[in-house]
Amino acid sequence: MLNVSDTRLAQQAYEQILDLIVSGQALPNALVNERRLAERLNMSRTPIRDALLMLESEGLLVRQGNRGLQVRQMRVEDFIGNLQIRLLLEPEAARIAAGRIRHADLDDLARDLRAILETAAIGGAAVERDVVRSVDDRLHRSIAEATGNEQLASIIQTLRRQTQMFDLKSVPERLHDTCDEHLAILAAVKAGDGDAACAAMREHLEKVRQSIITHLSRF
Repeated sequence: MLNVSDTRLAQQAYEQILDLIVSGQALPNALVNERRLAERLNMSRTPIRDALLMLESEGLLVRQGNRGLQVRQMRVEDFIGNLQIRLLLEPEAARIAAGRIRHADLDDLARDLRAILETAAIGGAAVERDVVRSVDDRLHRSIAEATGNEQLASIIQTLRRQTQMFDLKSVPERLHDTCDEHLAILAAVKAGDGDAACAAMREHLEKVRQSIITHLSRF
């Protein structure tokens, strides 16, 4: 059984390996090497192994028999399928979350979104990918957790992680629209308007799905 220290190290390893996958530094179909990861992250192999098991359970790593774990190659069908499930779950989560999140937290998110828009509006200024991803994560996670249903929040988080590999780096033209859609979601949640929050989340996810389909049709 893991003690608190072991759990914390495993979580740190998990976050760092997840970032390698989401950012594309760990390439799809690449085999995972525990020893090299331990050296890269300056950790022992025990928290690395625990983190890899967590990522395997979320479907981001797949086991290839005796060869070990491999970074999952996400297919177009996987992205679209995940978004279809998110379309069933997240609008209703937003409906439930309406009026349940502290206004101060919602205001913080709104401020960060406007800061991203301001940075993007400056000629030649690039918005850091990690900044956009962090705000996006906080918004969707806050809404999922506000439902009070841990299982629902966990499912939504897993589905989001599996689609994060296809983010605004792939469709940078979506940056402004995504921020505006997020602001609309926040406004509805803050107002306690469940129907409006549900509709805003559904519109956001529909547009994300369409942007991915449009992007992939170019190839």
